Amino acid sequence: MSALSRFLPSSGLARQLAVLSVLEAVGTGTFLTGSAFYFTHVVGLSAAQVGAGLTIAGVAAFVTGFPLGRLGDRWGRQRVWFVGALLFALLYLAWPLVHGFAGFVAIVVMAEVIDSAVSSARGAYTLDAFSPEERVRSMAFMKAALNIGFTLGASLGGVALALPTDTGIRVLPYATAAVLMGAALLIPRLPTADQQVAPAHSPRTTGTALRNRGYLATSVMSGVLATNQVLLSVVIPLWIVEQTDAPRVLLAWLFGTNTVLAILFQVSASRGADTLRGALRASRRSTAFLVLSCVVILVTHDTIGWVTIALVWLAYITVTGAELFAAAGQWGFQSELSDVHRRGEYQGVARVGIAFGSLWAPALYTWLTTTLHAVGWLVIAAIVIAATTCLGPSVRSADAFLRRTASPAQAESLPITPS
Repeated sequence: MSALSRFLPSSGLARQLAVLSVLEAVGTGTFLTGSAFYFTHVVGLSAAQVGAGLTIAGVAAFVTGFPLGRLGDRWGRQRVWFVGALLFALLYLAWPLVHGFAGFVAIVVMAEVIDSAVSSARGAYTLDAFSPEERVRSMAFMKAALNIGFTLGASLGGVALALPTDTGIRVLPYATAAVLMGAALLIPRLPTADQQVAPAHSPRTTGTALRNRGYLATSVMSGVLATNQVLLSVVIPLWIVEQTDAPRVLLAWLFGTNTVLAILFQVSASRGADTLRGALRASRRSTAFLVLSCVVILVTHDTIGWVTIALVWLAYITVTGAELFAAAGQWGFQSELSDVHRRGEYQGVARVGIAFGSLWAPALYTWLTTTLHAVGWLVIAAIVIAATTCLGPSVRSADAFLRRTASPAQAESLPITPS
């Protein structure tokens, strides 16, 4: 039982949120697996149109991230989460009605904007619902649950793609809507968190999240560390296919390895990241893993056979380590550096900052590795090291801002400033 407890949340609420995370990931994972085929063969778009539409949606989510984050602070985080999740589920029922680029853009923009509001409200609810000692560990369980759900969803989507007709693909939006609607209906049944909703005209205007430049900088630096996702999903796969002699089928095994490691070790990686010092330590460990991955992968340009396969696998394992520790550090910063009255607002600023810190990475990292080869990998490592070096000062600045703007009662509960 003690061994099993490592993989199960300790509190009832954490278990409820983990189940909810699985359901949400099953729904979205099912549709995402078949989305490329659905958009091109059912909606009738070209690959270029799909890419353009998703880019427009990403920009819309980026622009609206901060104002949508404030909704939960005004109207209640759990309420905004529920309404947004319900709308997000219902939106999938519109896909069978879409035939053309304009309708596609309208749906994906609405989906991204709603998801932005949902993510901020859900994140703020989680911070409200757990004590500081439980927050990061509970978020880690939710992340592990998401990976389980995405794996199940990908399997269902794969079954739909494998059917001899398009019937399975055409059913995907309905199946996704049903699963996500079921998940949304569980949200009102969650216990009410100990949240404090800011009044419509709060006198604490000096404490708004956008004025906390240290927090915004911390979010941007966290976004740079989160570019490990670009290495995992884009850069390393392209490098394997174009710059090494490794078989392409290895990609499937690498993605599977990442999923298994994320499920098994995300909670362990988050241990100790529930303080500012611990979050900084996790971020530095993430950087160490990423640098090691870059050093290992750059060698594979000149290796052959099983040596290449072994080194690529090691690089993928180490960059997965970077992913797990970066996530833990990011949760720690959001938990310890958010104003209790403006958690939704701070979640929105975090999303904007993280996006700003990572949106450029696919183009730059791909260019660096395909053009400069080994030197490109060293430049990537240097970029992440520089971001990690900036984290200490930005965290101290964010913490100082909170202390300046907090009430005396709040100031007593603020975390110890990291050195």
